[in-house]
Amino acid sequence: MRLADATWTDVRDADADVAFVPVGSTEQHGPHAPLGTDTLDAVAVAEAGAAAYEAAENEDGAPAEVAVAPPIPVGVAEEHRAFDGTMWVSPGTFRAYVREAAESLPHHGIDRVVFVNGHGGNVEALAEVARRFSRDDAHDGYAVAFTWFEAVGEHAGDMGHAGPLETALLRATNPELVREDRIEAAREEAADRWGEWVSGVNLAHDSDEFTDNGVVGDPSAGDAERGEVLLDLASDALAELAAAVVGRESI
Repeated sequence: MRLADATWTDVRDADADVAFVPVGSTEQHGPHAPLGTDTLDAVAVAEAGAAAYEAAENEDGAPAEVAVAPPIPVGVAEEHRAFDGTMWVSPGTFRAYVREAAESLPHHGIDRVVFVNGHGGNVEALAEVARRFSRDDAHDGYAVAFTWFEAVGEHAGDMGHAGPLETALLRATNPELVREDRIEAAREEAADRWGEWVSGVNLAHDSDEFTDNGVVGDPSAGDAERGEVLLDLASDALAELAAAVVGRESI
């Protein structure tokens, strides 16, 4: 159930087990992928994960429904500020907004929340949001943060930025948004790794310090078939996590 498409009576009558809140970013993804890549990917995984959770629970004879919230499209992304179109907010603003938005849900009886994240820069802040949400004595809610590209098994090591994984998932879910005629140039000008590392420390604070076109990794290695595999892996992991969250006592 997409909250944005539902009526209030639909939500009242649904008795949702858990809410998925997609969280993304509006930031550069090289010359070939849209600024909204992280948000689009988070939404795709959230919706596929909701379907997987509902199917698994209903197969066991237990009615189940997931409320998929509207995505949060601007995150902690100042590291991409050199590239046109990128938007960002401070970590403090991000944490406050996401937490307060999620706190609307227990008011309506949806007290289990999974933040479905598509942007690496949000990871640290979302972990704190989930802890604060879960410790809030004003409600009985419990939340965790899930980042899709950390839940794709052996593929996770190829993440990069606008590289094979993000390009693959886009090709599988939003192929019309991938500028296929720019893939080769994106590959040729891409950096090999994220950052500039010395003694285990990344010396680069912003992405333009190590990648001229914003790409890390080879986007040509991410075809639609691989994207379907990634979507299945991420959505199955999300469904498994949701089942654990629904069954867990709040802290």
